[in-house]
Amino acid sequence: MKDYEHVVVWLDYFNKNLKKSKGRKIGLDKCIFDPSLKELVDATKAGGLEVTESNDKVRYPKRPFVRSGYVVVPKGSCKTKILYQISEKLVAKRSKHTK
Repeated sequence: MKDYEHVVVWLDYFNKNLKKSKGRKIGLDKCIFDPSLKELVDATKAGGLEVTESNDKVRYPKRPFVRSGYVVVPKGSCKTKILYQISEKLVAKRSKHTK
């Protein structure tokens, strides 16, 4: 049964290597190259969201030949706002880490 109180956030939403037709949901300026599940979990927590579930042994439906991962967060606002909130922390963390 569908869970309407939670949102699934896939790693592929933030992968700069992918086209939008392959699963990226956000513009290239707000994405990073090959995000990891640990980075996604850390960025989600830094964005003030609670991670209720995560899995790294699953495959994103648009790319069934590559393992991906996801986190499940409670739905506090619309999914787009949640994605932008997480992407802001991902980009900030990655840029700080590379310098």
